[in-house]
Amino acid sequence: MDFDPIASRTTPLADHREPRFVHDDDLAVAAGKLDGFTDRHGTKRPNVLVILMDDVGWGDFGCYGGGVAVGAATPNIDALARRGKILTSAYSEPSCTPSRATLLTGRLPMRHGLQRPPMYGEPGGLTGEITLAELLSGAGYATQCVGKWHLGENAESQPQNVGFDDFFGFLSVSDMYTEWRDPYFFPEIVYSRARTEWVENQPFNKSFVHAVRGGELEQVEEVTIPVLSELDQRWCAYSEDFLRRMGGGEQPWFLYHNTRGAHFDNYPHESFLGKSPAKHPYKDTIIELDDIVGRLVRVLEETGQLDDTLIFVTSDNGPEMETWPDAAYTPFRCAKGSTWEGGVRVPMVVAWPGMIDAAGATDGIFDFNDVLPTVLGVAGLSDLVPDDRFVDGIDQSSFLLAPDGRSNRKYHYYWLGQSFSALRCGEYKFMLNAVADDPISQGDVHGTGGFSGVLQKFPYGKLFNLYLDPKETHSYMIRKLAYQEALVGQVGRHVKTFAKYPPKLVVGINV
Repeated sequence: MDFDPIASRTTPLADHREPRFVHDDDLAVAAGKLDGFTDRHGTKRPNVLVILMDDVGWGDFGCYGGGVAVGAATPNIDALARRGKILTSAYSEPSCTPSRATLLTGRLPMRHGLQRPPMYGEPGGLTGEITLAELLSGAGYATQCVGKWHLGENAESQPQNVGFDDFFGFLSVSDMYTEWRDPYFFPEIVYSRARTEWVENQPFNKSFVHAVRGGELEQVEEVTIPVLSELDQRWCAYSEDFLRRMGGGEQPWFLYHNTRGAHFDNYPHESFLGKSPAKHPYKDTIIELDDIVGRLVRVLEETGQLDDTLIFVTSDNGPEMETWPDAAYTPFRCAKGSTWEGGVRVPMVVAWPGMIDAAGATDGIFDFNDVLPTVLGVAGLSDLVPDDRFVDGIDQSSFLLAPDGRSNRKYHYYWLGQSFSALRCGEYKFMLNAVADDPISQGDVHGTGGFSGVLQKFPYGKLFNLYLDPKETHSYMIRKLAYQEALVGQVGRHVKTFAKYPPKLVVGINV
């Protein structure tokens, strides 16, 4: 039977792993390419660069139909995309902290326990989790983290204590450092000495910091608004220095570069102010982020490391529409904080010159939790995937390396806090719970984003065809009951995995 993402069966791996498709021809191509890499490089494993942007939308990059058309050209990202694959069905989690933890652990938020962002000193963390950085470090990689962290300020969960050799960035999120300093947004704080001191005395770190493995944080500089505007430039320079140091050496490396932009509120560096056709801070920031991608790629070229490096460029979630127009663009429904496609469908460009063919766009499903097993797969380290916990990620190396590779993932699971929300299989999305973003439900707020909606429960579920209806406006479950077992039945099978491997709650939301 010809392969079909709904009708074809998956292959079980173990009771603690998500079943996967096995495409033998893709696997053979991938194995041949990886053998060739080994022939050229001996025992040196491939480098890995993850560039994770903040709140950048599916439609912001030119290679996704945005770019100039939406007021901010992205020539560097587009050029990289032409050398690799453009994933049109890449999925994050509904907000930044869950997404970042999922990327680093290969596990859903219900398993790693970070189900929403910790703010203003709230406890969070990765305690007890095993990160990609930790696994690669144990295999001899140099591991560098730069930029936004936002996975907990407690010492046990800081980057230098969860697998990274070095960290240069901040522990939380842009607005936490600056919103209370800006009189446009918080005049009642800025013009009140008492309230300013009240915020200043709250127990959260107000600086960007530096730390080395196992060491204490060094406070580099307090993040004021002028400092914030410089951070992406300073962080990029730090990553460039790391790449130059690693050039010519024999040690493989993992660089996890997290930008400040384009999370609200955007204060782009002065050299980018007004440089976008849109003449808006968000769009100017997109121009700046594209320049940063170009700078990092150029250093890889100059140091002869580009052909040795697997590169991911992506965003941690969809647009934060409550801050419109300081927000991203997505053609899908709703925004960050929701499990509608606009909240979790994100851009992802994957490139590895000489290894990943210039294949254009592909719509196979790729989850953030697939990054960990995929990186371990291309590095020849698949046996390091933890076996003492449930790992949701699937090794997608054959999907990326085969020219016409097919995704090895059958299902994407959407969770909204502690509530199972939806399931995608092929072109169909079956939805049970969602954030309401309709005018009636949103009558008490001005925004139309995911965080401001109430929870809707659909007793019989809704079914959307994402190819015919990417805005998720027409449910026709009653006419598609033949998919009952493939969709409704799989929800039950997925939820049952939590019986043997119980969920964890570190920072959560009850919905």
